[in-house]
Amino acid sequence: MLKKFLFADLDDTLFQTLEKCAGRASPDSLEPAAYYSDGSICSYTTPAQRAFIDFINQGMTVIPTTARSLDAFSRVSLGFTSYAILNFGGIILQPDGSIERDWQGRMHGLMSAALPGLRDLAARIEDWCARTGYGGRARLVEDAGTPFFIVLKDPDKVALNLERVERDVVLPWIAGDGRDYCVHRNGNNLAILPRALDKADAVAYIGERLRREHGEIVTFGMGDSRSDARFMADCDYAIIPRRTQLSRLTVETL
Repeated sequence: MLKKFLFADLDDTLFQTLEKCAGRASPDSLEPAAYYSDGSICSYTTPAQRAFIDFINQGMTVIPTTARSLDAFSRVSLGFTSYAILNFGGIILQPDGSIERDWQGRMHGLMSAALPGLRDLAARIEDWCARTGYGGRARLVEDAGTPFFIVLKDPDKVALNLERVERDVVLPWIAGDGRDYCVHRNGNNLAILPRALDKADAVAYIGERLRREHGEIVTFGMGDSRSDARFMADCDYAIIPRRTQLSRLTVETL
């Protein structure tokens, strides 16, 4: 029998914040799934999600494929035991929890080359914030000694504010000097990534290793966001949670 592997995004796919649980399940049926650095609960699973996790654990190996950093991933309590893909594909963890060094070396070189562009865009965003009085700030995400991407969150969780930053600063920059970068936008999260940073590349790297280890395999991809679509499309089957950005762009429009 062929071995089955599920490459699964985490946030808004296998669990979500309390706010996003509204309408999905009763509050007393929720269980913690991830925590903030101070130990308070960040995200929860619904009964349906827990039933799904039990189902896939019976016949599949789950490989988290997430934007979370090493620290944020360490605060997820779902007990993963195989490989993990972090930072949009920037870091791969081996089953023993150590960083895959060959991949890390490759990504460090690519991301170091992309760093001047990220810094240029961050400066442009900061200048725009100063001129407009906007309270959000661009943050450069670095992990394990490697810079990866810029992220901006609106302090008041007003989507229109992030739309303004994207329209007035980010998209004009990408159309000009930033052609080697792309935008990931979902909810209160605006991220600008080098095109060399892609979950799909990390999924392909692990998939090749799994095929060397096990021969022919079956792969599943699962995610909620437009940015997940490429790695999901490279898998044999794709799974999309309902009421997500990706479901609205695909199955909910049919």
